[in-house]
Amino acid sequence: MTHYIRNIVNHRAVTPAATLIRGATILSMDEKIGNIERGDILITGSTINAVGQGLEAPGAHVIDATNMIVTPGMVDSHRHAWEGQLRRINANATCLEDYSNATHFSFAKYYRPSDIYIGNLLTALGAIDAGITTMIDNSHNSRTAAHSDAAVEALLDSGIRAVHASGAPVSGEWDKAHWPGNWQRLQDKYFSNNPDSLVTPAVMAQLEPELWAEARRLGLPIVTEFFGAEMGAELKSLHQQGLLGPDNIFNHCTALPDEGWEILREAGVRVNVCPRSDAHYGIEDGMFAIEAAHRHGIAPGLSVDNETSYSTDMFMEMRVAFYLQRVMGMHRQTHCCDSVHALTTLPAARLLRAATLDGAYCAGLQDKVGSLTPGKQADLILINAGDINLYPSGNAFGTVVHAAERSNIDTVMIGGRIVKQNGRVVGVDSARLHAAIDESREHLFTAAGYKPDAFAETFLPLDAAH
Repeated sequence: MTHYIRNIVNHRAVTPAATLIRGATILSMDEKIGNIERGDILITGSTINAVGQGLEAPGAHVIDATNMIVTPGMVDSHRHAWEGQLRRINANATCLEDYSNATHFSFAKYYRPSDIYIGNLLTALGAIDAGITTMIDNSHNSRTAAHSDAAVEALLDSGIRAVHASGAPVSGEWDKAHWPGNWQRLQDKYFSNNPDSLVTPAVMAQLEPELWAEARRLGLPIVTEFFGAEMGAELKSLHQQGLLGPDNIFNHCTALPDEGWEILREAGVRVNVCPRSDAHYGIEDGMFAIEAAHRHGIAPGLSVDNETSYSTDMFMEMRVAFYLQRVMGMHRQTHCCDSVHALTTLPAARLLRAATLDGAYCAGLQDKVGSLTPGKQADLILINAGDINLYPSGNAFGTVVHAAERSNIDTVMIGGRIVKQNGRVVGVDSARLHAAIDESREHLFTAAGYKPDAFAETFLPLDAAH
């Protein structure tokens, strides 16, 4: 089965010419607009028209946002979307090898285009449900042109905003003849004549200057899995050759020495960090790098990385980030909170910025999304602070970062179009989606010789043992 069904999601609903969100608590992430305890947002078509108080728009579709907190849509700046149907298959992984054995060295080799499609679609819909309106899709299982097409078409069908970074597989057999020419082909087929597309192209490549040169010829951002202790020594030479720049996006950046961070800052390299992933898989020193990044003048985005071991939401990413940085600070000093050596960790508001505006910068979309700014795209979420687990909301940032869950997200809007409403993702045929997921999993499990065990403490597909 190399075809796939593309009518699982129906986006035929007409976007109103104007929408007025009225009476919300607004966390704008825009320094000029600030935060408004009770305010309004006027949206015209796909664009934010005004943010303020007492706005009027006769004839507009009105959303009563009483007891709602409105924030920009969250940005996941590093996600392997093709793995969607492998959710929590490796919950107790302890190292990067565990992750690779459960993906690259087993199931990945047996992915058909239909499996890529359903993996990407499921991941994107799950992201929308969790208030993630933009993600950078690290698609390193594009075995053929058909696989690449399936990945892009799933993102387009989902309605998410995405940067699709196409990359070659890590293991198994694939059509090597379409690399790196696949990047040009994808650009010509899906993007060159569609400047308003929610999906834009990028490439995924390691420290490979010859591939970077082709990406730059095409004007495409370059996404790299970057582990600082292992790869940091190569930065000086790359920088001296002029091969690092603002079109580079580095994931993880764990255990990177200060001189490496200085090179990244000087070159303008974009960075994202992975609070849960780095700890869960014990990547290098196991600690995400937000403190080092900020110390060197870099504001990284946050990323979920994958769902093979944990959930998709940025709420947990922000919480883990908050507490891990506290632990890091405590290890560095032993004085009490009221001393001159008190911890200087990022507060809730700054972590929400990391999940929104800083992520938008990482994706190169800061002029379009990441803040509730007039002229930007209307990508936003409405959190119901009247829900029993959130009411009363003593602090808006604290409510979002420390208490909110995906179930509290009432509405999600991308480009002015409502994609989640009344707590449910719009237009999804759940029966067809579940059937497609189940068919894909059955194929992958059978092909890899894997017998699913809902209570397994470890993951060991037969292929990994060979």
